[in-house]
Formats: sequence, structure tokens, C-alpha cells
Amino acid sequence: MLKMISLKSIMILGLVLLCKHTIAQPRQVLSLNQDWQFKKTTYTSNINVATAGWENVQLPHTWNNKDMQKGKFFYTGDAFYKKDIIAHPEWKNKRVFVRFEGVGSVADVYVNNKFIGEHRGAYSAFCFEISNSLRPDTINTILVKVNNEERPDIIPVNNRLFGVFGGIYRPVSLIVTNKINITTTDYASPGIYIKQQTTGKLADIKIMAKIENKESTVKEILLRTTIRSREGKIVKQVEQPGKVFPQGINIINQQLKLAKPHLWNARKDPYLYSLTTSVIQDGKVIDSVKQPLGLRYFSVVPGKGFYLNGQPYRLYGVCRHQEWEDYGSALSSQQHAADLDMIYEIGATSIRFAHYQQAEYIYSKCDSLGFVIWAEIPFVNVVTTHETDNAKQQLTELIRQNYNHPSIYNWGLHNEVYSSTPDGFVPVLTRQLNDLAKTEDPDRFTASVSGYGEINRPSNLAADIQGINRYYGWYEGKIPDLEDWVTGLEKNYPDYKVVLSEYGTEANVKQQQEVVGDAGDPSSQFWPETFQTRFHEIQWGIIEKHPYLMASYVWNMFDFSVPFANGGGVPARNMKGLVTYDRKVKKDAFYWYKANWSTEPVLYIAGRRDSDRAAAVTTVKVFSNLKKITLYVNGHKVAGPEKGTTSHDFVFNEVHLNKGENQLRAEGYKNDKLVADKITWYLKN
Repeated sequence: MLKMISLKSIMILGLVLLCKHTIAQPRQVLSLNQDWQFKKTTYTSNINVATAGWENVQLPHTWNNKDMQKGKFFYTGDAFYKKDIIAHPEWKNKRVFVRFEGVGSVADVYVNNKFIGEHRGAYSAFCFEISNSLRPDTINTILVKVNNEERPDIIPVNNRLFGVFGGIYRPVSLIVTNKINITTTDYASPGIYIKQQTTGKLADIKIMAKIENKESTVKEILLRTTIRSREGKIVKQVEQPGKVFPQGINIINQQLKLAKPHLWNARKDPYLYSLTTSVIQDGKVIDSVKQPLGLRYFSVVPGKGFYLNGQPYRLYGVCRHQEWEDYGSALSSQQHAADLDMIYEIGATSIRFAHYQQAEYIYSKCDSLGFVIWAEIPFVNVVTTHETDNAKQQLTELIRQNYNHPSIYNWGLHNEVYSSTPDGFVPVLTRQLNDLAKTEDPDRFTASVSGYGEINRPSNLAADIQGINRYYGWYEGKIPDLEDWVTGLEKNYPDYKVVLSEYGTEANVKQQQEVVGDAGDPSSQFWPETFQTRFHEIQWGIIEKHPYLMASYVWNMFDFSVPFANGGGVPARNMKGLVTYDRKVKKDAFYWYKANWSTEPVLYIAGRRDSDRAAAVTTVKVFSNLKKITLYVNGHKVAGPEKGTTSHDFVFNEVHLNKGENQLRAEGYKNDKLVADKITWYLKN
């Protein structure tokens, strides 16, 4: 009994202190990430939450952080999380919600043994009201049953292309509002939607707010929307009186105009206003929601590419999976930020977040960094014909939860799913998804993605943009075959919007080969890094010359786990990343793209891990965006360079090595400032 009183006292004290700092706010958002208990166990309808065997964990958490990266024998099934909270007395006349940012992949939520609701899908947020299930001023137990088994009715329908990590692997929060509030349960959206028609001279901004009234009578409110500059100065404000009814959702629309707006201009100038919509009653703010506001407009001109704010803006970048070695998908904001920092460093202008909705932090950070991004749902790889409802649900969640992010230009509808005729399941469902996306958000593009090179396949052309994944030199043909493919499209389909949505090849940094050809072997246990470097040198050299491809995305930025894979000397690993799974090694291909894409000074001698050399006469490649590139070997200047596949590829041929140790040093200049790089090679005796 003493232990229970002590626990209760501590919990009440914690909530009192927390509320002390938030009491002046119209809405409280309280973190629930600490002090959860977890255990794997088979579900029974009368599970006893007091039984032993619970492990203390903090969120985010996944039970597959280690086993999934080792192979196909990873745990899928039921597991339970529980947490005790105190219902604070001040919540008596409030509404209380629990919001999960991501649970893999089916979550059943209970409060005090009462079933609250179920959510299906590992990658989107969901929010349930628990006001009426809480017992005041005492301990309440939140119990979450989680299951990540493959199901034919939940996308993705299997673990073959990537693993679906089990657990509450993203943050959880408690939201406390007044009885009149901006909705939290509209597919867990912010409850306000910002629509814009922007030019360089004028921004016409329309706000739709969804308001709930849980009082017993109609109430008078004032809705205020305020736009502030990046520095916090009010630049526009509008107020509108209205009545809110206790039945259903009250929709209130507002409109603001900004003359000569400061445009969001991607990486060049990712300027963000903020927009706050507040509900005011009797002169007091009783609820408010703040959202980013980036004013921009974009279009695609067939044959010329993407245009941002009326100017051509080349979209090139990488795809990204949300996992780290030994952490799985349960990543901190710092880890997400580290990934984006590396993508920023490489000079990418765009990111395809494949193949599912990613963390809320990610989209917000992309707004402020200036990435132009592609967001999509996990309708991938295999079709069961049972996934229609869930695909529509996840697309609705993706759009509503991320509607206000200026960085998003495209909603992805599917990836590498097929039917044999235009009347098959995939084309029909994709047309329905496209209609749904255009109904929810008519101002952004939609895309579908094929793994075949032909434009007019039955599952294609149901969206605005046709993405095509091409792996010449790896799964088919030779590396240079990309040229014939894209020139063929330019000739036969000049008015189509086409994206090279994936291209790449595997690379194990512990495997090297001095001379590589134009075709690799995906079934091999030998995937040398040097082959990946050659692959990207040739293929980016082709892509750069073809603005017909309105965007291109390297697969992948980071190595990731594929539980059923077995190649390259490492089980359960896709090593097409430009950076290793543990984020410790940036492969040579990383610096190839950095030299071609970044505006920061880059000078990099390729082949530093291919240091044990067999040929006394060899070729040295330097990747750089500098001027006056010079190479020295053992202190002697080498003749050259010759131009490689792009203007940033410096090739030194007929380089003579001495037996034993050889010191290679490259030099270049940026605004008359010397930049140098050096490596050591060893020639076998």
C-alpha cells in the first residue's frame, strides 16, 4: 500500500509540475514517452495487466531492432505496452486524447480495460479520445496490444521488400483541450488546412478549420488566424465570429492575402512564415493550432522538368528508409536530423521518402531545410486484392496529416505492383487512389511507380507523374543502357511527366576490386564498392544531360535491412546505400554526388578503401567541384587530368605506382584557397 501511495504521489507531482508550465496555454500537449512497460505474449481476451514479466522501456521502442537485421527468423506477433497515468482534477471539464505517431502495425488501445479503438497501418498517426474512460484523481492504465504479423488487408502486405518493425516506435502524447476545440481526430490531422494560390506578387491564402463543440448548447466564438514572419512579427491577421453547434464538425473558412510575399524557395531560401489559428470565447483563447506556412508555387513542363516559383529547379536526390543498425525504426529526432544533415551535405535538392509515411519530425525539418519531397503510402511489392480499404485509409492519413507542409510536391500512390490488364485490380485501385488524392488535395501532383521500363504498361499512367525504377547494370543489361532507355522515352513520349524514381546498385565497403565491368551480379556474395562507384559515375553522367527526367532518386541514401535477403557477404541487408547502415562510412559514391551536387568545396580521391593494388600502372579518379585540379603521387606531379563523365570527374590515366607504399595527394582551388585530399595505396611486391 505504501508503494502505491508513493507512486501515485510522484505521478500527481509530475503532472502538477508539467501543468504549471502549460496552464496558461489553451491546449496542453504532454509527452507520454517515459516509463512504459512491455512484454511479448500471446493475446488472450482476459489478459491480466498485473502479471509479472514486464520490461521497463522508453519510447520510441521496437522489439525488432536486433533480430530483423539478422535474417528472416524475427519475431512477429502480439506484444503489449502499458503505462499508468493520473487523471488530473483540472481535466474534469476538459477533453483528453491520446495520440500515437506510429505503431507497427496494428494497435488496439485500452484504458482501464475498456476498449477504445483499433488502428491498422504502421506508418501514420492516430488519435483517440479517452475523456470518458479516465477515472479522476487516481491511477489509470493505458494498455496497447501491438501486432506486426503480415496481413493481406494491411499494406504493406508482407516483409519481403523491407521489414515492418513491431512496436510503439514513434512518440506518444496526451492532448488536453477545452470542450470547444480544433479537432484532433480528423485522421489525426492538425485540424486546420492551409490552401494557397501564390505568385511572386500575391499570396491568396485560404484556411479551413474544423471545430468541435462538446458543450450542450450552441456557442458563439471568434476564430482568429495570424500569420507571423520568421522573426515573429505579425504580418497579417483576420478574425471571424461564428456559431459552433454541438452536433458534428463545424467547418469555418477564412481568407487572407499577402502582397509581395517572401517565397519559400527550396534550399536557396526556405523561408517559413508561421500560421496560428485560435478559437476565442469571451475574449480568451480557448484553443489554438500553429502550422508552418511556406508560400510557393510549382509546375512541371514536359521535356524541361520541374519549375519552382516560375523558375526551373532540378530535382535530384535520394530515397530514404527510416532505420538504423541496432535501432531499427525506433529513432530519435536527433537520428532523423543526422540523416537529413547527410542528405543536405551531399547536395540533394529532393528526397523520396520510400515506401511509407515517415516521422512527423522529418517533414517539418524538410520544410526548414528546403528539400522538395515526395511522400507516399506502402502499396508496394505484392498485391492480395484485399488491401483497398487500408490503402485508401493510409492515403487519407498521409495527406491530411501532412497537408500544410510546403516541402511536399507529390503524393505517391503505389510502387511496383501490377495487373495484367488495364481493368485489373491495380489500375482500378490506383485510379481510385488518384481520385481520392485529388479530392483531398487538388494542388499537388500524384505519382505511381513501375519497375518496368515501358511507359504504357497496364498499371501505369493512372497518376500525374509516371515513376519508373531502372537498375541497368544490376538487375538487367549494362550500366550505360540507361542512355538508350531515356532517349527512347524522349522520342516516343515527349509530353509525359517521367521520374527516374529509383536507380542504384549494391556496395559492401569491406569488398573491393581494382577493375570492374559494366554489369554486376545481384546473386553473388561479392559486391565491391568500386563497382557502385563506377555505376554512379556513368549513370549520373547520363541523367545530368536529360532534363526530360523531371526528377531522379538514388536508391538508397542508407543501407537498410531486408530480412529475406542474402547477398554481398552480409545477410538480411540491402547495401545500395551511399552510407553504411551504422552511418559510420560514407561510400565513394557519396562523394561522387557531393562533388556533382554540392556548392560547398569538394575534393575527394576515389578508391581509398581499395588500397591494396595489383597493377603498377593504373587510373586515379578525383571527384571535385574545384578548379585547377592537380594530382601528386609520391611527391611527383601526374599529367592530366582528363574529363570523365561529368565536369566534376577528373581522370588521371597512366599513373605509375612504386612497390610498397604510395602517397596520393590531390589539390584544387576554391576562390584562390587551396583544398587538398590524400590517401595511401600499397602496391604488392
